[in-house]
This record gives sequence, C-alpha cells and structure tokens, in this order.
Amino acid sequence: MIKHYHSQPQSPGRVVVLGARGFLGSTLVRRLNNVVPLGSAEVNLLEPASVEKLRGIVRDGDALVFASALTPDKGKDTRTTMKNLAMGEHVAAVVEAVKFAHVIYISSDTVYEDDANPVRESSCASPTTLYGLMHLMRERMIWVAAQKSAAPVMVLRLCAMYGAGDTHNSYGPNRFLRAALKDRQISLFGQGEEQRDHLYVADCARLIDLCLQHRTAGTLNIATGHAVSFMDVAKTAAAVAGGEVQIKGQTRSGSVTHRHFDITETIKAFPSFRFTPLRTGLTEAAKQPQ
Repeated sequence: MIKHYHSQPQSPGRVVVLGARGFLGSTLVRRLNNVVPLGSAEVNLLEPASVEKLRGIVRDGDALVFASALTPDKGKDTRTTMKNLAMGEHVAAVVEAVKFAHVIYISSDTVYEDDANPVRESSCASPTTLYGLMHLMRERMIWVAAQKSAAPVMVLRLCAMYGAGDTHNSYGPNRFLRAALKDRQISLFGQGEEQRDHLYVADCARLIDLCLQHRTAGTLNIATGHAVSFMDVAKTAAAVAGGEVQIKGQTRSGSVTHRHFDITETIKAFPSFRFTPLRTGLTEAAKQPQ
C-alpha cells in the first residue's frame, strides 16, 4: 500500500544519498537539489566506525536514500552477502537514532521468486539467490529501525537498469550497445528468446525524486511494464549504433524463462509518469562515454 504524506509535491529539503558514486546514485545526485552525496571515500559503510561518522553528517529532518550495495558482479558468495548485510546493519543503526523525515531503500526485484509472472508488489518474496535474500533482509532491517524513529520508509524494488555510466556490464542493453559500438557484434544466449523488463537509469532517478517530493511510503516495484526479448534489445542496440552489426546466437544450455511486471501500483501512485522507450534511452546513452 502506497501512501503520499504530501499530496502535492514539495521540496524534500536536504537529501543524503548513500552510494552517490554508483550508477544510480550518481544519476540521482545530478538530478537533486540540496543533496549530500556520500560514497565509500566519505563514509565506508563496511566499517563499524561508519555509524558514528554518518551520525556526524546527517541531521534530524533529512531525507535518506540508501542506494549502496555490492552488486553481483562484485561477488555472489557468502562473503559478499555478509558485507552487504554489515552495511545494512550500520545504516539501520543510524536510521534508528536519527529522526529522518523520509527514508528510501533501493532494493531489487530479485527478492521475488524466479517464476513469479507477472511480478506484483503482492507477489511472494522468496529469493533464490543470496543477493535477493540480502536485499530482503536489508529491507526488513530498515523497516524495523525506522519504526523506532517514526520515519516513513519507501522500498523501491528495481528491475535491471541500463544507461551510460553503468559499471556492471551485465547481459542486456548496456553490454549490447557497447559491443555494437566497439566490436560491431552482439552475442546472445540461445537466440535471445527470454523476455525481460529494462529500466532507464534516468527514469529511476525521476521516480525516486517524485517519491522524495511526495514523501511516499510503502513498497513499489520499478519497471516499465513492457518486457522485450533480448533479441529485440540487440536489434535496437544495433540500430542505435548504426552501420552493420552482426547479432550471433549460440547453443542454449538452460531453459528459456521470462519475467513480466504488473505496474498498476506505479500508475496509481504516479499517474502522469511516463517511461522512456528503450530506443530513446539507448540513443541517449550512446551519446555519452561508454
């Protein structure tokens, strides 16, 4: 259930962004006014000392965006999971002690079962990966801590994102565009039959900004509601790159799986919001350094 504490958009005041040097965080920081960007150079959330350091920076009445995590490209093992949980523990300690006006936690759609189709906010949160389990646990850490300080909490569960500046280079739009521009060739798993939703990072930043302006609380999936096959993504990336780009399939080792999102709750919460079409987003990304 989504609740807007501000029915009309209002300036959120000062916004502290954790993970401000990351793919999403840096995009969000460029969009916001009166922002305090914090990366690991300023506050290393892996260290217990980060609790007191962060408490010395934040103020009562601030909004907090927790967008810091070690993503799967940094490791999918137990050690990486425990590091992420330690970060969650340290941030939760600060959330419990400070009277934040608003807390936004950036989570992932990996908290849902793999076979949830379509994915809704009411879908069973039963992760099959350590990364998904970590996010679900950190969500709960922040909820519990915020109950003690009476801060409204917004959990945003994101599908895969793309856009310039992405450092993950995971299978999908970013990798395809870079391969098309550099190698003039895109490689697919199988024939790219799987259908997935792809979120433009600038759209995600716009939605976070709207949540801040409305002081929105609850849980919301962030996806476009329009799943496309990886073959279609590859063709779009090739068209954006221009010239001749070869798209190569290969023998498939696993089964074909799809993931679709029902974005009814997003439409109800922000009825005037429109997502950027994939080709438009890739065209904008192609104009920036890869």
